[in-house]
Amino acid sequence: SMAEGAGTGPRLAELLAAGRRLWEEVETGAEPSTGAPAVQDKVRQGLDALRRAAAMVEQLDLFSENEELEEIASADLKYLLLPALLGALTLKQVDLSRRLEHLESARAQFWRFLKLCSSYGLGSFHLPPASPPGEEDAGSPSPGGPSAAQPSLVAMASSRQAKIERYKQKKELENRLASMGTFVESGQADEDQIREFYILQIQKWINTSLEEIESIDQEMIILRSRGTGKQPSAPPHGTSRQVRTPLKPFILTRDAAQAKVFGAGYPGLPTMTVDDWYEQRRRQGVVSGQSTPQRAPGITDEELQKQQQEKKEEEDDEEALQKARNWDDWKDTHPRGYGNRQNVG
Repeated sequence: SMAEGAGTGPRLAELLAAGRRLWEEVETGAEPSTGAPAVQDKVRQGLDALRRAAAMVEQLDLFSENEELEEIASADLKYLLLPALLGALTLKQVDLSRRLEHLESARAQFWRFLKLCSSYGLGSFHLPPASPPGEEDAGSPSPGGPSAAQPSLVAMASSRQAKIERYKQKKELENRLASMGTFVESGQADEDQIREFYILQIQKWINTSLEEIESIDQEMIILRSRGTGKQPSAPPHGTSRQVRTPLKPFILTRDAAQAKVFGAGYPGLPTMTVDDWYEQRRRQGVVSGQSTPQRAPGITDEELQKQQQEKKEEEDDEEALQKARNWDDWKDTHPRGYGNRQNVG
């Protein structure tokens, strides 16, 4: 093959193999968090190896958009995967302040890979737009007003069907790749089998790239709407105390029947029964359940019991006082011996 003949062959093959191995270790890693320093080291090393390999492929001019698939040597087919692997590893970076930048870069890599595959007639798929939605027309509203942005139910159903199909194909592909992989790696496969194996890998990555571009586009819309593309999403220091959500205006009603009546006149304002309101506030932690005594921070169980005891005594005193008062009032209005039926006379 051309690559092997260029004297950089083994080095290029080694770089691809290393980048790929590191990606697999990160993807199926034992570490619970992608953010762990050891994992992020692998991400950096993998990106470095893959970038160097990609630069070599550029220099060697291995692929061009106006040549046929048959013209690519079987051993070189695997280098088509470079941009897809780069995209996948780019997404594994965890620096939140640069998230938008990473998403854009990964999307561009996946798109380049798909563009190349489509020019070689690999896989039957629609090439997604070159830039994420909202890039080219960030200022102008979507044509046809907001309803145009709402996908129709038919479109949603067919895209769901397409997803199910894609999922089945993906599983099938993975099974075939697994059974062929060991055979190819053992060096027993002939050129046709090697070629088929690499083309299956490319097809698997086409599916992955289409899925990733879809989820990147969704995440970018969310990031842009928050306006947190560039700055980290963590709040500044000193604002750790919980921010209470402001109440939206609504009509408070006694019960559901009343809610119906009041709701009819003010379609813009939601109605809410007292119970609903109380429940909502309780969930937000604004109204404390009256049954559970609220404990101030740093108070021990003994102190809490003492407080409750004192409160009970106060309530008992209050009750005793009220009884005494009631008794006095009663005595004022009833002569002594009132109601005593025995000594009639």
